[in-house]
Amino acid sequence: MADLPAGSRPLDPVEIPGPWQHRHVAANGARFHVAQAGPDTARAVVLLHGFPESWWAWRHQLPALAEAGFRAVAMDLRGYGGSDTTPRGYDAVTLAQDVSGVVKALGARDAVLVGHGWGGYVGWATAALHAAQVAALCVVSAPHPLTLLRPGAVLRSWPAVRHLLAAQLPMLPERRLADPVSGRVRDQLRSWAAPGSAFPDESAVATYQATIGRWPSSHCALEYHRWLFRSRTRSDGRRFDAGLRVPVRQPVCCVAGAEDRAVPPDLVSRSAARVSGRFTEHRLPGVGHYPHEEDPEAFTALLLGWLRSLSG
Repeated sequence: MADLPAGSRPLDPVEIPGPWQHRHVAANGARFHVAQAGPDTARAVVLLHGFPESWWAWRHQLPALAEAGFRAVAMDLRGYGGSDTTPRGYDAVTLAQDVSGVVKALGARDAVLVGHGWGGYVGWATAALHAAQVAALCVVSAPHPLTLLRPGAVLRSWPAVRHLLAAQLPMLPERRLADPVSGRVRDQLRSWAAPGSAFPDESAVATYQATIGRWPSSHCALEYHRWLFRSRTRSDGRRFDAGLRVPVRQPVCCVAGAEDRAVPPDLVSRSAARVSGRFTEHRLPGVGHYPHEEDPEAFTALLLGWLRSLSG
């Protein structure tokens, strides 16, 4: 699908037309919007977006994966886009249950997960806590949560930490995020992309602004950040950390942008210590925190090559 003309805004920011089908599936007590390309009988590849995006972040990969013979399914995470905006359920344990439930609701025995940013965080959790539903995991700009939360890593990931801390304020962050006049979505995407990157263009900004501006999506999106921060001193956070100490036994591919200004790319390498399965690492030059959007051709080729290597 070609990007929308610069400055345009889709009439429906969720069910954007393209070479895919939109549907809703029930899982874990909620309803989730997904966009699917490829036959139902093919190997399922479930794509998990990051903040402040939606399923549309994978618009370049959906048709390419389908053409390569996969069943590509990009889902809106809980609280985003066309998925349910529930009053609670934004802890990592529930989010992992969501993804596991969606895989089963699709009629698949298991799936390859591909997650960016927060979607990668959820992907790591799903692989550890619901291993039966995860055949393999590709994470983009998302070190293992226990690697990312080490004190040294926190200090070196200051842009991401500053963003996390700012989200703890009541109501103001979600109001700014939902208000297109504030420019919050544009600033977030541009500040974490590589210097001089063509991403985000006005089409991407308008689309993501339209989806997260549908109240209460901005509030739900920031609840992810609030749970992560508050759980550090609570029993639910300690239980989550304990569940993630078990090494991930599935094949894992970690992708980082060489110019990621939010999360140091070398933290991806250190995530290998949390994986007992085959570990593959790629660092894409000239891109920042959004490799799949800043250089979709290179990222898609890398992803397809790794997926083919799994069956090989």
